[in-house]
Amino acid sequence: MNLSEKLEIVNVSDVGRRRPHNEDSTLSDPELGLMLLADGMGGYKAGEVASAIAVTTAYHAVRSALENPQGAFKSAGNNGLSSQSELIKQAIIHSNSEIYNTAQRDSQCQGMGTTIVAVWFHDNTISIAHVGDSRAYRLRNNLFQQITRDHSLIQELIDRGMYTPEEAAQNTPRNLVTRALGIDREVNVEIVEEAVLPGDIYLLCSDGLNDMVDDEEIHLTLSKYSANLVQAAEELVRLANSKGGKDNTSVILIRIQAEFSSSRGGLKNLISRFF
Repeated sequence: MNLSEKLEIVNVSDVGRRRPHNEDSTLSDPELGLMLLADGMGGYKAGEVASAIAVTTAYHAVRSALENPQGAFKSAGNNGLSSQSELIKQAIIHSNSEIYNTAQRDSQCQGMGTTIVAVWFHDNTISIAHVGDSRAYRLRNNLFQQITRDHSLIQELIDRGMYTPEEAAQNTPRNLVTRALGIDREVNVEIVEEAVLPGDIYLLCSDGLNDMVDDEEIHLTLSKYSANLVQAAEELVRLANSKGGKDNTSVILIRIQAEFSSSRGGLKNLISRFF
């Protein structure tokens, strides 16, 4: 199913005010309904290498699996998840291996890593896969919610009851992630699935946005400019830069225009051939 008429997608990435180059990478395929965003880290330009490998490798792994099911990697068990969720999970695991192996081969890339958040829309459902602290939010009927849970030191301290979110933000470095692609041979990819509704707006972002702009202001901005997603994305980036622009800021906005229930044939049956 071609989802380009079912989804409105806006993709904006900005270097910010402090960084010499952009270490974020983004990729969108409106027809497939697949979007990826990665925020790289590492030495000189290694972060942008890691993030680029992450999004391109995961994307091409999905496309290759759909085009050649017989050669696709196999899932260890679907754990009640959709085949699309399992496929994007395995694609990100494959990206992790590519980044890790590249870092082992190239001394200039040693220690590089990246966060990633990926979403795949299918059968009136969204599959969200993420590693690190790049986020996915949802705006539905004026209720704004963070869907992903950060893999970060701040979030761990909050989960353990040691700090409130406000205290953690004041006392803990924001950029310390506890999980990232490329750091270890293996990685745990977190998956969330939920039903979507026409009118929903999903936001993917690197921490260059939410470190500079709090959730309430992001919510107000999305609500104010909801009729024009291009303007909304540009305003979110402008806000991050106006508050210091300490990091690169990347934003992908997706509006659900109409339902997109799959037929029994097509993509669903194709995926089921290798899961």
